[in-house]
Amino acid sequence: MQPIRQGDVILLPVQQIEGEKIPHLTLAEGEVTGHKHRITEGKAELYEQDSTLYLRVFSESALLAHEEHKAISIPQGDWMVKIQGEYEPEGWHYVAD
Repeated sequence: MQPIRQGDVILLPVQQIEGEKIPHLTLAEGEVTGHKHRITEGKAELYEQDSTLYLRVFSESALLAHEEHKAISIPQGDWMVKIQGEYEPEGWHYVAD
């Protein structure tokens, strides 16, 4: 499986998920707009370990939606959720969505 990107959220395939299950399916929330990258269709669970989120898609696919981006299909499997960083002379910071 290849990495999947929607805006500043990148999903990387992983072999195994560890961590504590969390009770929502929001992968990231925009700091400025409050818009959310979230799973809206399909069967999935979100886990967190050491401040890193992991997504497990149980159904054949799940739909990742966001108000400002085209919804994309995430295939069945385990995924690490990363937020894209951006470098400036002052240092690294997260991309604002």
